[in-house]
Amino acid sequence: MFMNSFSLEGKVALVTGCNTGLGQGMALGLAQAGCDIVGVNLSEPSETRQKIEATGRRFINIQANLMQQSSIPSIVEKAVAAFGKIDILVNNAGIIRREDAIDFSEQNWDEVININLKTVFFLSQAVAKQFIAQGHGGKIINIASMLSFQGGIRVPSYTASKSAVMGITRAMANEWAKHNINVNAIAPGYMATDNTAALRSDGERSKEILDRIPAGRWGTPSDVAGPCVFLASCAADYINGYTIAVDGGWLAR
Repeated sequence: MFMNSFSLEGKVALVTGCNTGLGQGMALGLAQAGCDIVGVNLSEPSETRQKIEATGRRFINIQANLMQQSSIPSIVEKAVAAFGKIDILVNNAGIIRREDAIDFSEQNWDEVININLKTVFFLSQAVAKQFIAQGHGGKIINIASMLSFQGGIRVPSYTASKSAVMGITRAMANEWAKHNINVNAIAPGYMATDNTAALRSDGERSKEILDRIPAGRWGTPSDVAGPCVFLASCAADYINGYTIAVDGGWLAR
């Protein structure tokens, strides 16, 4: 009976940026736990669709540019039209721009803040309204970062956005818990994804990173899938406003 609390059978999860990497890993994990998946991506996530449908779950993709908050109402409307409801939101989509802080451009600042923070808040707001209308609450999982805790180098707008994600996770949790809405975040450590390709290809920098990680390896999308399923399930009903680091021990070193 206890293990049933981790089941997501019959749930519908909306996952942004699930074409590759961590988003794909979390979407697949949610599907394996019983969810139908609504993906939100710039392009058709063919591989993700194939993997999710192979589990026997349904998948639809909503094509949208999350730089533009004007697309948010239609995302919620299309998801509900397809599956009748939304139970879980995973705010995974994000970008990073690397440039020395002394030269960092306003464009690089605005683009990162727009998708990593502004869209996260307003999509959460729209989905929370849907949760309230449905009358049975829901789960919101934001994707934070090690740079929610640390300053980083050459990524000031990314650091600002991910620090703020941890903050608004707490703020939304405070206001929406009364509606049976849990808002939490996952802070992935150094993961083997497209975002870290440049770091992993730099032998010296990669070694510096691995030497600090007690687990001794880069993380993988499947490492994040488990915590995502947990936070989406009723096993996590009394966790609210918290950011879980999934980092192989990086922050503990």
